[in-house]
Amino acid sequence: MAHGIIGDNVPVRGTTRRVRYLGAAKSGTRDVWLMRLTSVALLLLAIAFIWIVLTLIGKDLAGVRAVFSHPPVAILMLLFILASIVHMKLGMQAIIDDYVHSMHLKEWALIANIFFCIGTGVAAVFAVLKLGGL
Repeated sequence: MAHGIIGDNVPVRGTTRRVRYLGAAKSGTRDVWLMRLTSVALLLLAIAFIWIVLTLIGKDLAGVRAVFSHPPVAILMLLFILASIVHMKLGMQAIIDDYVHSMHLKEWALIANIFFCIGTGVAAVFAVLKLGGL
């Protein structure tokens, strides 16, 4: 008789006790889909980003401001920043969840990840808006 198959007289309580409170956080599917969505968005937005950067070669500050003052350019740059920050946050969160084993260190690393992403995103958005003259 095999042990561990449901229906056998194997005590389930012992194994349940070990995994209590470690079950699904119910956010994994959302994170996976959001990671894939930002990946596809970044593929498309990277083309626009590279094109914008190539048009800036050789321009002075006034020329850069003239390019960023066009709403489509500013919108594409802001979308690129948003997708990059969300993708970076999710990627680092997955790495921290998988490879940091100390719960105390994991909590602090996740908090630091959130604040770093927010700070980086705010600084990048501010830079684009400032260059665009807003």
